[in-house]
Amino acid sequence: MVQSGSKGRILGEFQHSLDEKGRLAIPARYRSVFAEGAVVTRGFEPCLVLYPLAEWDTWAEKVSALPTAQPEARQLVRLVFSGAAECELDKLGRINVPAYLREYAGLGAEATLVGVGTRFEIWDRTRWNENRAVVERDGVDIASQLDRYGI
Repeated sequence: MVQSGSKGRILGEFQHSLDEKGRLAIPARYRSVFAEGAVVTRGFEPCLVLYPLAEWDTWAEKVSALPTAQPEARQLVRLVFSGAAECELDKLGRINVPAYLREYAGLGAEATLVGVGTRFEIWDRTRWNENRAVVERDGVDIASQLDRYGI
């Protein structure tokens, strides 16, 4: 499924392969979004999150401002920053995903890049299909809980 971005949003699902060196192609239509650089880090589910540099800076400021006296805040800071790696697109529009992040996300040779508005999530293809199936199955229940977020 491929959708074009509106208002600079990163949208759609893209199937790509990782090569033996851990390089992953960024969809051509979104390469300009990552041209100034990117950061890849651990996601909350068993996936990775790829941020355009400006979006990463915004997120990193919010995470850095969390109260260090709170154990949950310290754990989040550790999760986000200890797993982060700066990356640049090579001339073929690929990033190199470090081995420790590939291991965390269980990435094999086949990956799915999932546009989630301001960033990509990078999933092992099998894990993504399993996750998507749960969301599709439970969509009505999930939607019924969104009013607490004002949606």
